[in-house]
Amino acid sequence: MTTPDTIRIFVPLEYRRRNGRTQILPPENRLDAEDRQQDPDILRALARAWEWRRKLETGEANTVSDLAADAGLSDRHVSRQIRLAYLAPAVIERLMVKQEIPAVRIIDLIDIAARPWEEQECAVFG
Repeated sequence: MTTPDTIRIFVPLEYRRRNGRTQILPPENRLDAEDRQQDPDILRALARAWEWRRKLETGEANTVSDLAADAGLSDRHVSRQIRLAYLAPAVIERLMVKQEIPAVRIIDLIDIAARPWEEQECAVFG
């Protein structure tokens, strides 16, 4: 006996007409996609911090002021944000690869980056 070449997936959707338009409603017991995705602001800030760190280490930029001028940002903002590049590797992996949601805001994440690596994971994810 041969196996079929197609796979059938059943997704229980509900159709509802509202204002003359048909809407497709997902099942009520589903998880919101926004609840399972990482905050794009955190991902963007981490990527930017690592880019700034790379520029400083390779000599493309000599100072934080150079980075700030290139990005059109203030020196203070760049110097605070670049701290994210020094988060513990375990924290970076959980944020970027596993896309776990941190228990803190991005401003708190910047302050946590100054702590020792052993303390960071517990502080970020609770």
